[in-house]
Amino acid sequence: MTDILIIDDSPTQAASQKRILQSYGFNVTSESDATSGILAARSSMPDLILMDIVMPGMNGFQATRKLSKDPYTKSIPVILVSTKNQKIDRVWGARQGAKAYIAKPVDPTELINAINECLNQTTI
Repeated sequence: MTDILIIDDSPTQAASQKRILQSYGFNVTSESDATSGILAARSSMPDLILMDIVMPGMNGFQATRKLSKDPYTKSIPVILVSTKNQKIDRVWGARQGAKAYIAKPVDPTELINAINECLNQTTI
């Protein structure tokens, strides 16, 4: 089973994404801030991380950069999921190491396709 970690400070957004992912058979855990998300990623080594950008303290860009530079977590694909949807946000996210970028509100098909692409599986 594929393990996905959601890092999002909005309980509503995290629950919505979790419902979508579980309906497709993914095993999902979540953290409500970037610092605890990074610690969870290091300890549980999920197959993929969904990362919000706008969070208190460390933002999702900073957390993605930390994960992509850490020898233990650099192989875990990160998909940024955010209400910030400007081209510059997408470019900056890719520069931090994100493998994909999805705008909120999340379209379930777009989310699953992005996950499958990052995990080198087939899209739906």
